[in-house]
Amino acid sequence: MITTQVSNPLPVEVDEGVNLKALRPNIVQSIRAFRVNELMVAAQEAGQHFLYANLAQATTKQEVLETLSRSFLFPKHFGKNFDALRDCLTDMIAGAGPQPGFVIVLEQLPMTQRFDKEARETLLDVFRDAADFWYEQGVEFRVFYSFL
Repeated sequence: MITTQVSNPLPVEVDEGVNLKALRPNIVQSIRAFRVNELMVAAQEAGQHFLYANLAQATTKQEVLETLSRSFLFPKHFGKNFDALRDCLTDMIAGAGPQPGFVIVLEQLPMTQRFDKEARETLLDVFRDAADFWYEQGVEFRVFYSFL
């Protein structure tokens, strides 16, 4: 199981927790109803990878992709474009063997002039494509995001 974090989520008491079985197995959705720490615990209890990236300091596409690359431990040759992100989230990981599932948190996606609505939607589309890919593989892939 992989758990990666660029920065730690804020410490929060875990209340009732998150029941991953009650959620669609392949989804990209707002984090509104969940807490990061609860999602992390749920992923650990389910034996799934937990990937976390806090994007609050990113203001451009390049900075968003660099933060994701660092957070998710992508290889040094990561191309830092949306196609390379898609490849890393799908083919590269699939090539490493069977996967137990993923819970991914993208916290504080920027809303700046240099990372506008179109860029945010393209980024989320990459994660939606990855969710579809993993669905076809029978692997759970859940992504939760929030905006800055």
